[in-house]
Amino acid sequence: MGLLVYVGPMVYIGLAAHHDMTCPTNLGRWTLFTKRQPIRNIRVLSPSARRDMIENSHLYREIHEQPDAVARVLNKNRQVTAELAGAVRARRVEYIVIAARGTSDNAARYAQYLFGAHNRLPVALATPSLFTIYKRPPRLKNALVLGISQSGKSPDIVAVLAEAQRQGALTAAITNDPDSDLAQAAAYVLPLHAGEERAVAATKTYTTELAAIALLSALLGNDENRHQELMQMPERMAQVFEIEQDIPRVAERYRFLSACVTIGRGYNYATAFELALKLKELTYTVVEPYSSADFLHGPLALVQHGFPIIVIAPSGQMLPEMLDFIATVKRREAELLVISDAEAALSRARIGLRLPAGAAEWLSPLITIIPGQLLSMYLAATRDYDVDHPRGIRKVTETI
Repeated sequence: MGLLVYVGPMVYIGLAAHHDMTCPTNLGRWTLFTKRQPIRNIRVLSPSARRDMIENSHLYREIHEQPDAVARVLNKNRQVTAELAGAVRARRVEYIVIAARGTSDNAARYAQYLFGAHNRLPVALATPSLFTIYKRPPRLKNALVLGISQSGKSPDIVAVLAEAQRQGALTAAITNDPDSDLAQAAAYVLPLHAGEERAVAATKTYTTELAAIALLSALLGNDENRHQELMQMPERMAQVFEIEQDIPRVAERYRFLSACVTIGRGYNYATAFELALKLKELTYTVVEPYSSADFLHGPLALVQHGFPIIVIAPSGQMLPEMLDFIATVKRREAELLVISDAEAALSRARIGLRLPAGAAEWLSPLITIIPGQLLSMYLAATRDYDVDHPRGIRKVTETI
């Protein structure tokens, strides 16, 4: 026998069901219930066996490699990034078009806010099917066309850069493989220097993409103060792991989470999307990302007692808006998990994951995603899922 505590329409806390006595002593079998019927069995490792599984995984190592990986890309890419920034100025680029998929597309969302706010450049996300399927590519005059891809192999992203080259536009690639097809199609290549990423779920390639984008923005603006702020980020990223000891407890609380939303705005709109993707990939949970503004335009109707909402709310100009949002959903009795360095946000949460203080808002996505990566990994392990090889997906996905 076991106990399952229902705390809301999407959150179940506790242990449900029966032990399978034929299992080894470090295993049990648990049945997950909805209000009407059981929906799946979960085979559960003991805490010590689960901890060993996590710490021996590629995903665990790659999450923890991120401070060093970001330091490498910042140190090794300054010259080539400065050359690209010079070309952008010399060619009087008026806007940026970014082609990307998956995690890299989330990095592109960060670029939209960063280049818009600090470099006054509009950023559009490319629609690759116009290039590959409809064969009706838009005009790219006076654009920087930037392809972002960890592998550099997806044909649709390569096709966007190849067409941009044909039209005479300035092209660049951000990729972990400087010999890839994407790199060959670009005039400038910004390597990620992340090392091989063996887990299917991208982690260190995401944060190195963010760092490569931030470096380009700082050098394009000839802003040495912003460059120095950026160079401090590897140390700040390392400090985030001080909260890791709390994550297994949080994962246990959300063992039976079946759906939730992630909320971010401004620079951390990208974080909401990337966190949602990590939870989907690793825990097979239905997770929808929103900006706080968009969520109030209709989806707010979802919120009732116990509805889980993950809010990314670091200090900065966006914080007052996020505090207003937190107050709104708290009045509707949402279950709030807040990622923040601000006590005003953390104090209103059911679960608070504290960030190190002092990071500039424009760089905060480099640290706000790490608690989400850790939560996704530990929650997947709590459900005894393979954190390195999620079901049904591969490391490299090639689309047209």
